[in-house]
Amino acid sequence: MSSNESNAAGRVRAGQRVRHGTGVHSNRAFPTDAYPSNLDPFVLFERFYIDPDQGFPMHPHRGFEIVSYMLDGGMEHEDSLGVANTAEAGEAMRITAGEGIRHSEFPAGGAACTGLQLWVNLPRETKAIEPDYADASAAELPTERLVGATVTTVVGEGSPITLQTPMEYLDVEVAGAGADAWTWTRPDGWSGFLYGVSGSGTVDGAGFDSAEPLVEGDVLPITDDEPIGLYDGDGNDGDWRVVAVAGEPHGEPIRQRGPFVL
Repeated sequence: MSSNESNAAGRVRAGQRVRHGTGVHSNRAFPTDAYPSNLDPFVLFERFYIDPDQGFPMHPHRGFEIVSYMLDGGMEHEDSLGVANTAEAGEAMRITAGEGIRHSEFPAGGAACTGLQLWVNLPRETKAIEPDYADASAAELPTERLVGATVTTVVGEGSPITLQTPMEYLDVEVAGAGADAWTWTRPDGWSGFLYGVSGSGTVDGAGFDSAEPLVEGDVLPITDDEPIGLYDGDGNDGDWRVVAVAGEPHGEPIRQRGPFVL
């Protein structure tokens, strides 16, 4: 476990409300008071809420990559590369800030929107790469129906969204209970987390003293290789939705300074 990770990894905790400005707030998974650290290679993760006619005017970023995944409504993106795109629910955008990029984010059509945003550190040797942008429609993100879950791959095998860091980002609707629970297994040495998007269920694994509930807005940081079972608390109704994110650590300090990761 690196110096950027808390000794409390492996325990479910509630996200923390963060206000970014008038009309913009989020439920942050980390870093928070309850988990006051990054999770190498991840800088931060949060669910954002933008009120109608609010948003983020043009602002700079440097030294990391951003994945935005929309849950409801649309978000308009414009950047210094000349890109203008609106991401609707179920669609994703990836920004490689690299040596520097400026962008803006506003809800489409003056209506509220909500989505998930992940910041992924760039390894030291790629901090100053040229900025880049990519997006994917919902139809381009692979969706697979498995025993116990329906899994959409936002980043990973089959997705057009790729990053400089090996990682996977799964949107999972869990419908299994008992023997039909969905099991999440990560590559050896990868760290990651589960985040509750909606509904409620239970997580369990070899490193747990006992099964723990995970509900909307909760996060479970993970730094070991043990598989984790996810059980729909209501039994096969499929209303428990989580994202499962894991990546290969860089083993380097994460130094965040506002919109920059040094």
